[in-house]
Amino acid sequence: MPALWIANVDVSDNEAYAKYAKLASEVIPAHGGTFIARGARYVQLEGREFPRNVVARFDTVEAAVACYNSPEYQAALAHAEGAAERQLVIVEITE
Repeated sequence: MPALWIANVDVSDNEAYAKYAKLASEVIPAHGGTFIARGARYVQLEGREFPRNVVARFDTVEAAVACYNSPEYQAALAHAEGAAERQLVIVEITE
C-alpha cells in the first residue's frame, strides 16, 4: 500500500538547512518518493507549530523507510542536525 512521508520542521539555521533541503530534494525522488506538499500554506489546529511541512508519497512504507536509511539520505540529514527541530512519520495510506 502507498505511504506518506510527513515531516514537520522548525528551522533555526537557514543556511545549513538549505544544504539538507537541496540534497533531500534529489535523494527522495531517486528513491521513488514524489513530493506532494513542500513549505506550502498550512493551518495549525493542535499541538506545537512547525512552520515548514513536507509530504512525499512512496509506493510502500518499506520504500520510504529504505529511503530514510539510505546512505544518501543520511548524508543529507547530517546538514539538518542542529539546524532544525524535526518530526518525521511515515503513514500507510489505507484507502
